[in-house]
Amino acid sequence: MAFTRFLTASQTAPIRRTTTESPAIRRLFIGMALLFLTLFLFFPLAAVFYEALRKGLGVYFAAIVDPDALAAIRLTLLCAAIAVPLNMVFGVAAAWAIAKFEFVGKSVLITLIDLPFAVSPVIAGLIYVLMFGAQGWLGPWLVAHDIKIIFAVPGIVLATVFVTFPFIARELIPLMQEQGVEEEEAALVMGASGWQTFWRITLPNIKWGLLYGVVLCTARAMGEFGAVSVVSGHIRGLTNTLPLQVEILYNEYNFAAAFAVASLLTLLAVVMLAIKSVIEWQTRKARLAALAIRGEPE
Repeated sequence: MAFTRFLTASQTAPIRRTTTESPAIRRLFIGMALLFLTLFLFFPLAAVFYEALRKGLGVYFAAIVDPDALAAIRLTLLCAAIAVPLNMVFGVAAAWAIAKFEFVGKSVLITLIDLPFAVSPVIAGLIYVLMFGAQGWLGPWLVAHDIKIIFAVPGIVLATVFVTFPFIARELIPLMQEQGVEEEEAALVMGASGWQTFWRITLPNIKWGLLYGVVLCTARAMGEFGAVSVVSGHIRGLTNTLPLQVEILYNEYNFAAAFAVASLLTLLAVVMLAIKSVIEWQTRKARLAALAIRGEPE
């Protein structure tokens, strides 16, 4: 009932303008934004699919079902399937600690979470080569125990985890800080354990933000190029992800196959964008419902 009254009031309330620009200025800004999107987003995306299909569906599907392309698809999905759950666990734990507790080194932890945003992915890949390469710090020990990290799947997973781990934590930290600790404290006072409080109070409150972060993390993991390129070795059928496969095909002047594989990455990005839009809509819907229950304006 409260939500219904809130929606009714919002629908009947007069619309207040937040800007004072003339209609001509607003149309100019909207036109500039649309022109920018057309030139730098819509046109390049359309060009990818045009080039991928220019020689016909037969050539397109032949490039997709090529053994090297299928191996790249499997490796890309495998790395995302490993990196995203690891980052989800870390992101939730880090956000919970930062938002709910005060401790020594909190600012350092926040800085470390932001580190992949500041460090070039290529540098991140070189760090792993320095650590785990044959001539690296741990290289002789790894060789002696027949453990291969660089130029193998473990190195690709490590590089992917490094470049993607801020996304979930950075999505959840402000959300948890805004929610406060009152509900968790009330649950603890009523006798709930820490795990019960997390599963029944904290997790339901952050579920849409968590899903949003997972979508961003997944999209970044599947599209990562720089760090993965350094640690992969570019071994066909073994250590090439989809972005690396596109690079190899393009360098070999196999443009039709390169754009066909690139179109797969584009389709994955579109799917991620659609899921992101649904999550944003659900998040806004949940926020409006919460504000209506509290009797607060939007």
